[in-house]
Amino acid sequence: MMLPCSIRALTGCAAALLTAGAAAAQETNAPLPRWSSALAQRPAAWYATPQALLIASNVIRYQSPEGGWPKNLNLAAAPSGPGDIPESTAANANTIDNGATTTPLRFLARVVHATGHEPSRAAFNRGLDYLLAAQYPNGGWPQYYPLRRGYYSHITYNDGAMIHVLNLLRDAANGGPPFVFVDEERRARSAAAVARGVECILRTQVRQNDHLTVWCAQHDARTLAPAPARNFEPASLSGAESVGIVRFLMSLEPTTPAVRNAVEGAVAWFRESALSGIRVETFTNAAGQRDRRVVEDPTAGPLWARFYELGSHRPLFVGRDRVPHYRYDEIETERRVGYAYYTDAPAALLEKDYPRWRRKLAPAAPVARPEPQS
Repeated sequence: MMLPCSIRALTGCAAALLTAGAAAAQETNAPLPRWSSALAQRPAAWYATPQALLIASNVIRYQSPEGGWPKNLNLAAAPSGPGDIPESTAANANTIDNGATTTPLRFLARVVHATGHEPSRAAFNRGLDYLLAAQYPNGGWPQYYPLRRGYYSHITYNDGAMIHVLNLLRDAANGGPPFVFVDEERRARSAAAVARGVECILRTQVRQNDHLTVWCAQHDARTLAPAPARNFEPASLSGAESVGIVRFLMSLEPTTPAVRNAVEGAVAWFRESALSGIRVETFTNAAGQRDRRVVEDPTAGPLWARFYELGSHRPLFVGRDRVPHYRYDEIETERRVGYAYYTDAPAALLEKDYPRWRRKLAPAAPVARPEPQS
């Protein structure tokens, strides 16, 4: 499906909207919100304002011919020229990484719900179709689509990429606000895609020592095995990305025995993998550089490593040289400061989310760690 308004240059109704929106912004002297706060505007009626419509027009201009969006750009700001709009093959284009594509779609949905704005509706439909086309037959999503060589084509849980897609598609399938405008055919396709995605999650959960554990940040699109990504992201058990996966599984209604077993196995793994009595602190090292180190602290809350070695279950630290280490201080300063090798995210999952989920289950649901699925 083609947009009625060009992606590369606004014409017709979108151009008129841009002119009116820009004039309104000048009249009020109000700066446009940055893209990072695009989904946090209050009240909901803001999405019917000239500012929101101006941002929607800018968002549409960044949409690729394939229907996706680039990452790490301020989509609220109008591109100053064609060079500001990434080509479809650019390194940051057509991706679900870092909230790309899913965040623009949620923003456009709010604008459509508030205004019925047809260019935003058309762009939303193209973007939803893009996500549906990007799904592998096994239910997973690659980080980039159209597919690219390398780790970009792995099934990507890293930074919540696939979970963002599944949450969006589920909301679109349910048709509640602001997705009430989504047509029945797209709702049905979205629901089917979510079901396949759940199956992919269940199939990629790693089994070790005859027990279900958690997930790797990436899985091979063909074998579903844990897979590496960048040099410092090894194939491993993830103490970070797995939290979002478990939360998604707990949000499914109605639940199933397979989903319950997956959650129970992951929760048991998180409990066993907690690291106590340590914390990470920032300091200035002997070279005068900002640095981080692990220090003992018996009062500290639990931490988890981002990577646990497959098989040995030991926390794993890998720098840009790909060399595995078992001590945080053995990797380079740049990575210690520039990457999160520890996380406390599982704490809230274990203390709040999991008990709440357990209370919602039928009394007969098993509490003990489940046996692996056949």
